Amino acid sequence: MSLRPIIAGLTALATVTAAAIQALPAHAIYGTADIKPIESNIATKFWASATASSGTGTAEQAIDGDPTTAWVPDKPGTQRLTVDLGGAYDNLRKVRVLLADPRALNKYVVDASSDGRRWSRIADRSDDRVRSRGAVHLFTRPGTRYVRLTLMGSPAGVSEFEVLNYLRDDVVLGSDLSWVDDHQDRQYWVDPLGANRGAGPHLLDVVKDRGMQFTRLRIFNEPRNESTGELNAVPRQGPDRSLTSAQWIKQRNLGLGIDFHYADSWADPSKQPKPRRWAELEFDDLTRSVYDYTAGYLRRLAAQGTVPDKVAVGNEIINGFMYGSEAALIGTTAPQYFVDQASVYQSQPGGGLLWKYWGSTDPVEQRLYNESWDRFTTLAASGIKAVRDTSPRSKVEIHVIVGTGRLAKTMEFWNQFLTRVKAKGQNPDVLAISYYPEWHGTPEALELNLHTLAKTYPGYELEVAETSYPASGGNGAPMPNSPFPRTIQGQADAIQRVFRTANDVVDNQGVGVLVWEPSGWQTMFRAVPELSNTWEPHASINVYNASRAKHVLEDTVYTTTAVGGAPKLPRTIQVLTTASKRIAPVPVRWQTLPPGATDTPGQVTVTGTTSRGQVKAVIDVVGRESQ
Repeated sequence: MSLRPIIAGLTALATVTAAAIQALPAHAIYGTADIKPIESNIATKFWASATASSGTGTAEQAIDGDPTTAWVPDKPGTQRLTVDLGGAYDNLRKVRVLLADPRALNKYVVDASSDGRRWSRIADRSDDRVRSRGAVHLFTRPGTRYVRLTLMGSPAGVSEFEVLNYLRDDVVLGSDLSWVDDHQDRQYWVDPLGANRGAGPHLLDVVKDRGMQFTRLRIFNEPRNESTGELNAVPRQGPDRSLTSAQWIKQRNLGLGIDFHYADSWADPSKQPKPRRWAELEFDDLTRSVYDYTAGYLRRLAAQGTVPDKVAVGNEIINGFMYGSEAALIGTTAPQYFVDQASVYQSQPGGGLLWKYWGSTDPVEQRLYNESWDRFTTLAASGIKAVRDTSPRSKVEIHVIVGTGRLAKTMEFWNQFLTRVKAKGQNPDVLAISYYPEWHGTPEALELNLHTLAKTYPGYELEVAETSYPASGGNGAPMPNSPFPRTIQGQADAIQRVFRTANDVVDNQGVGVLVWEPSGWQTMFRAVPELSNTWEPHASINVYNASRAKHVLEDTVYTTTAVGGAPKLPRTIQVLTTASKRIAPVPVRWQTLPPGATDTPGQVTVTGTTSRGQVKAVIDVVGRESQ
């Protein structure tokens, strides 16, 4: 995480008394969360584009998300609109065609392609004899990049052409739960006051039941007090105790991530202190120590049957790590012991980056900038090599941040880092960033950052390695740069937005999202007032399970009827089962139209009920002279 203000304050928050909880506003603790499966219209993304066989000047209006605008062909006869999604997608499941004129007999086909040359038919209404505004079509075709709509006859135009993406099965959703080491005496249950308490009593039992698939553990070399630098009485999140946490994770068949901080206390963009044991080592000895420590710990994990799925070499290392004598030029003022004991911690060079000299034309400053990069990447390459040599099945992750408005700095980081570590014979698998809106910008900024990274470095997996959002505080007002209120519903919506953004990265490069410490920081749990030392999840934790669509519905039916007419609604709608990829009809029961609903021109919407959820029918009522 980027900033961790006062750990004592967090601990107090995590252990707030039952009386205090009861005094909090009801919406802050006892909320509910209405969570729908993720569905995202890729055609409206800024990286998607549209071309047309005629009326090219209006082609983009078919994918602008505004149904009041339209692509209008300027020639008669068969016309085509082609949407380039900017990259391939494996879990597109639905297209929605909204036509400009509901009175016309609109005939069309829809095709999909990976390369824009070879096409597969995904919808066919070329023989349609029903007047309507459009239709929803279900399909499965992994690797789709291009979707083409061919209008036949005398097309009136297209107001919206939507291409809808759903959460892939291989997008891993999890959390950093390092504080599971601190909370061993707590009981966690899904429903602690119910006759059947559900999953529990361990925190990991509950999070697995609620859909988390992966857990990351941070590793401090020798856990120390961040103020004094003294060894902690209980070395929580240290190497030895984390071996036990790793066993708990693997016993539950959860994915395991190891996050080496290469520090004795918090390491993040504002502070990256060397471990005390390494502080006075000459640089070559420091480099060997990074290798030996990393390799040695991974061997210990393997020996007990807990080989990690992913290993992060450093934590939020946008400014380097293991600061040494260069800290004076960086100007770091944290942690306190690093400053107070500068004669020890800053006695030898380390891996801090001298960003102040980025872009300088002064030869001395250029040399200092490059030397800092060389030291940093030498240490990082040593850590990567240790993973490759001792735990070859583990993916290697490099984890940074993109500060608000600082994308250029992060792209300079990746250019320098990847060029240099590859020159040293090493290369990571995963490029990761943190995302907290108050520090890293709007959801749209996150989307831009991930897209820029994906298009610049297509050979890497991308992950949001940390995110979170509070369910209370600030009288419910959104966090800075966020549209979501600080409520349980807002927490679910904010986290799901990050899930969706990672899933929408082009070419399926987005591989996962981890929520940071959801049992203790911006928590997704509450203490149960009626029970001692017992905790239960907020409804927002269902965002893990509920974000995955088991069934995709033909959720809207469009039809046109004359004034005073009785619209004909279908007896069934189509449903796609994602696991089997099978599309089948299911019966639908429509609500009764109110009296006089079609007496005047306009639009009427009615709800239908199926065994898989609700759908709707949009009925355009037109004058008889328009028929």
